[in-house]
Amino acid sequence: MFKKQLTLLTSVLAIIIITLGSCKSKFEKLKASNDNAKKYQAALKYYNKKDYTKALDLFETLVQRYRGQTQAEDLYYYYAYANYKLRDYTSARYHFKTFAETYPSSARAEECRFMAAYCYYLDSPIFSLDQENTSKAIESLQLFINLYPKSDRVAEASKLIQNLRDKLEQKAYANAKLYLTISDYQAAVIAFGNMLRDYPDTKYAEEIDFLTIKAQYEYADHSREYLQAVRYGQSLSYAQQFIEKYPTSKYLKDANGFKKLSENGIAETKKLLAEAQTNERIARKIAKKDTVTSQPPSEKGNVDKKIP
Repeated sequence: MFKKQLTLLTSVLAIIIITLGSCKSKFEKLKASNDNAKKYQAALKYYNKKDYTKALDLFETLVQRYRGQTQAEDLYYYYAYANYKLRDYTSARYHFKTFAETYPSSARAEECRFMAAYCYYLDSPIFSLDQENTSKAIESLQLFINLYPKSDRVAEASKLIQNLRDKLEQKAYANAKLYLTISDYQAAVIAFGNMLRDYPDTKYAEEIDFLTIKAQYEYADHSREYLQAVRYGQSLSYAQQFIEKYPTSKYLKDANGFKKLSENGIAETKKLLAEAQTNERIARKIAKKDTVTSQPPSEKGNVDKKIP
């Protein structure tokens, strides 16, 4: 009895294997055939059934064979979309762009130009990573708007550009704050200034203005004595501007605190420099060559180090 059941099971498995093998062989046989028309129709069937992998396999074998023929435009259009459906955005954007350049008079040229830019958009990574594709996406979308200013897709392209610019803004904001976190105060001041220049309407403006005060004060506080008065003066100026600009800011109390600290720093530095005129020990200390080449980490034991 068991032997009969085993034989039956073996027969069923054999039939399944043969069936599956014949299905695979049928597709492979079609792919290798020279019947381009049959292959093309099969590719479209697979595409419409959303079997994009098989459709792409067949389209790839047909692209060169149909070059220069009337069917080439439709074929290349579906070929680009098959890559897109499979989320190969790098290949898809290349083929969409190639379609638009090869068939500029096609009714699909506008769509493909937009899709090429959109693929760049989809390949734009999170803000913390390299943003080369983000910049390229903005360029491509702007080019689309320039080429088709009356297109129905202009509004969508503009919205996508704004999303990408928001991402670049977020990266600039994070990078600038990082300089402050790692105690590179001068770089932080410069980065905050660059961000406000590049993104004048940024939602982070108030916080950045405050952090600029903080970074400049720390930069002054860690500087050599003969440079402190000027640098404290700059932090004092930033604080005064902030207080006038944001009279109801949640950072107002801290801004006033840095203002007072900066005023005290200027007074103490001037007093120290004046004493150095008559005290040789203090003069030698101030004139001592600085060996610190980078911003000091905020660790115990390093708080007295100065930067040039």
